Amino acid sequence: MSLRWEISNKVQAFKGWTRQRFGRVTGNRHQQATGKRGQAAGNLKQAGDKARNAFKR
Repeated sequence: MSLRWEISNKVQAFKGWTRQRFGRVTGNRHQQATGKRGQAAGNLKQAGDKARNAFKR
């Protein structure tokens, strides 16, 4: 995939991680859950890209 997509997926995972940490610090469970979902989505997209690239080569 393109470098732009790879960076976008990493940014999404990082934003999820920061949101989860912020929720943990403030005690906001909704924020924590939203962060976990964002982080999981970004990581899943990265894994899909890696698998797709493995079969391309």
